[in-house]
Amino acid sequence: MNPPCCCQAKPRAATAARHQKTFLPRLREASGWIVPGALLALMPKCPLCLAVYVALATGFTISYSSAHILMRALTALCIGTLALCAVRLVVSCCHNKKTINLQHTQIHQ
Repeated sequence: MNPPCCCQAKPRAATAARHQKTFLPRLREASGWIVPGALLALMPKCPLCLAVYVALATGFTISYSSAHILMRALTALCIGTLALCAVRLVVSCCHNKKTINLQHTQIHQ
């Protein structure tokens, strides 16, 4: 057997360094889940309430039909963003050949 040469050791180190995530990429990944979920949960279910919130926040008034369209567009945008995050998670897990553990785990003390 031949000993590994120095060029074979570098890709392993580069791969290990690439897999270590710093704080900012983790924060960006978490905000991809948190922001659309929170917006979807906190969005008013009535178009008139949304029109009032827009008027209070910006000073501009919008009609009922505009508020209805805005509400539906924001809902579709939030659901689409959450679906995109879920697809990216599944693809990255399949790419890395990892399993997604959805079972409740016990904390060892």
